[in-house]
Amino acid sequence: MSGSARPSSKRTKWLILGGIGAFVLSLFVFFSPMVGLVKHNFTYLPYYGPKEPVLVQRDGKDVVDTIYAEIPPFSFIDRDGQPFTDKDVTGKIIVADFFFTRCGTICPRMSVNMQQLQLKLNDDAFKDVVFLSHTVDPEHDTPEVLDAYAKKLEADPVRWKFLTGNAVDIYRMGNTGYLLSALEDSTSAEQFVHDGRFVLVDKQKHIRGYYDGTEASGMNALAADLKMLLKEERIKAREAADR
Repeated sequence: MSGSARPSSKRTKWLILGGIGAFVLSLFVFFSPMVGLVKHNFTYLPYYGPKEPVLVQRDGKDVVDTIYAEIPPFSFIDRDGQPFTDKDVTGKIIVADFFFTRCGTICPRMSVNMQQLQLKLNDDAFKDVVFLSHTVDPEHDTPEVLDAYAKKLEADPVRWKFLTGNAVDIYRMGNTGYLLSALEDSTSAEQFVHDGRFVLVDKQKHIRGYYDGTEASGMNALAADLKMLLKEERIKAREAADR
């Protein structure tokens, strides 16, 4: 190869590299204004319970929005004999269930599964998650009885609350609040009937899921949906800050 050919080859290589660089830069300049327009492809959890369409104003236009059912205000007594109300779970994600300490069928399994979920979510990432277990046998399940039951399960007294109170209020909360069965039933061998599912409630008090509290598959689904719900809450918080 002659000496005059080398500079020409080198020049050609730099021209090609320069052309590629300019092409990449042009793509960046073209697409960069569109970055803010790209929406996340995140799948939200469903909403459960009654919903109502309403007309609202958004960006100066009338649009149809949806109001979803919320769990109602409540007031119960915790294992320490202290009042525990809906204000104590403001800004929290709730995992709730119904049980009673004398139950010999599904309750022991549900309580152990809740215990395992509590241990699985023992991380700062889940600090906004609380567990609420409501007794359907308040006459027997006094705060002292609930405290002894909770200690056997090594329940975190801050994150996992065992609640008792007026029977009518508890049953109403189950049936019309969480949409779970909870009642006294003289025809039942154990005198009480309650749902074997756990319910997931978001920070706005909307019901977002039901899970079989007696099966590992239900608990795995609940843990996975909890992570999705926490991500959803972060997305909503960012969107609200950008408005």
